[in-house]
Amino acid sequence: MTEYGRGPGSEPWHPEDPLYGDQGWGGQQPVHGQNQYGGQQQPYPHDPYAQQQPPQQDPYAQQDPYAQQQPYQQQPAYGVPQDPYAQQQPQQPQQPQQPQYNNGGWDSGQQSAGMPYDPQSADQYGGRQAGYRETHDYYGTPEAYPPPQPPGHRQAVAEQPPAQSPDWDPEVQPEETHPFFTGADDGGDKDDDYDDDPRESRRGGRGGNERRGKGKKKNRSGCACLVVSVVLVSGLGGVGYLGYSYWQDKFGAAPDYAGSGSGSVEVEIPKGAFGSDIGNLLKTKGVVKSVDAFVSAQNDNPKGKSIQAGVYLLHEKMSAAEALKMMLDPKSQNLLIIPEGYRNVAIYAMVDKKLGLKKGTTKGIATSKASGLGLPDWASNGKDIKDPLEGFLYPAAYPVTKETKPEALLKKMVSRANEEYDKLDIEGTAKKYNLDGPWQVLTVASLVQAEGLTHDDFRKMAEVVYNRLKPDNAVTNRKLEFDSAFNYLKNQSEIKIRSSEIRTNPDPYNTYYHAGLPPGPISNPGDEALRATLNPTGDGWMFFISLDGKKTQFTKTAAEHEKLNQKFKEQHGLG
Repeated sequence: MTEYGRGPGSEPWHPEDPLYGDQGWGGQQPVHGQNQYGGQQQPYPHDPYAQQQPPQQDPYAQQDPYAQQQPYQQQPAYGVPQDPYAQQQPQQPQQPQQPQYNNGGWDSGQQSAGMPYDPQSADQYGGRQAGYRETHDYYGTPEAYPPPQPPGHRQAVAEQPPAQSPDWDPEVQPEETHPFFTGADDGGDKDDDYDDDPRESRRGGRGGNERRGKGKKKNRSGCACLVVSVVLVSGLGGVGYLGYSYWQDKFGAAPDYAGSGSGSVEVEIPKGAFGSDIGNLLKTKGVVKSVDAFVSAQNDNPKGKSIQAGVYLLHEKMSAAEALKMMLDPKSQNLLIIPEGYRNVAIYAMVDKKLGLKKGTTKGIATSKASGLGLPDWASNGKDIKDPLEGFLYPAAYPVTKETKPEALLKKMVSRANEEYDKLDIEGTAKKYNLDGPWQVLTVASLVQAEGLTHDDFRKMAEVVYNRLKPDNAVTNRKLEFDSAFNYLKNQSEIKIRSSEIRTNPDPYNTYYHAGLPPGPISNPGDEALRATLNPTGDGWMFFISLDGKKTQFTKTAAEHEKLNQKFKEQHGLG
């Protein structure tokens, strides 16, 4: 009997037996080409061991797995009569069998000696008789032995006593034998913590013959586990941090300050800047903490995209929402705002005040450097022109900083005027109304801007100018008679001007004295006045007057105008 309970009987093994072909537990093997009963057979043509085994016969040895036999052709055992009920199986064609490995055999059950093998009538593994022609599962019961393992995974069992249990135990986990985990040093010593492990008694072959040292206990196994744990925790921590950073970058709130900040910061926003550009400027100046925070605040605010170019006075370390709110308030912008219709002398004074310069500084620069400030080719520089920059300091909001110079600011204004004038068909308008080029169109626009009180007046006022300039105008003899031109030469803004004074002054800008247009613009017209000049009404307006300074009344005949003029004199005590 082996440790699995199978007797070394003389019965041949059935080919369907999963252990068929195993080399057994140490018995002699028959020579290839012979069966265990001495019968001669042809050797397996591809068997490398056919010529290596010693030529001996053992009637009780197991059948050679490489000896080619007819399936289900069983030989009777010695001294045992044949079973008359065993049905002879038909002979099947020979099939080449897979080569087996001689690595130690598996015994899987007990078979009664002296009985021929009949798979249809007996169950060698279950210990009970099966029905006729009934197929059985030799491993389907809990008591059955496990299926044979590949030869590389089998362990030698021949050296164990027959009474020991099988070497392979599915309930026992294999132990780690690497020195790093077992704590063994280079000399082969092992920790004696495993001396009492009950699994040691179940080890067979090489596993059961390991020598355990009995020296002092070592804690390398614990240290190894600690090192592994630290590495794992560190790795998990790093992965977690990277994951959190990725999530925070993709889905988390952008870094932002809290509150309205403190101090004072001057930020200039250029024309055409997008939200990310503005956010980057604010972050560079220390106003907001991140560009994304400002862009997010801008998207959340319905008016967030209406930020204009300019210089803004903000605070340091502001929340993005507070910075945006402050930028939308015009009071926070550090701008020089030029109103429509302002004369150059007034604008020069505004620049001096805004930049903290001595009075007259900007006017002196404009006078001495006018030719280098970017005026267009069609600008006139006649001897009667009081200021060649008049009409070119375009009404708009201009950002300024503490470092802004007057010359640079004047260049911005002239550049803006050129940009706006290029959008209009000034050349075509000059030809249409018999004017001497764009310069005179700009002069008409300055008069319309100065005399009109409301935007509704501009187109009518432009028609009045063109009608009075006509060669056939016999009512005023091509004289405009605009008080605004007389006030310009006087550098004043009066509405009570006596006729004796205004009609006797020979200054070229006095349109009561001279026919036609003045030498040049008398103010800086805005966009609406310019467009009205290009597109006047055609209703025949010839005269206008404002009795209360709030509303302009237009008339077509001299008689109608004289009535309103007399009424105006009475109201203001003029003779």
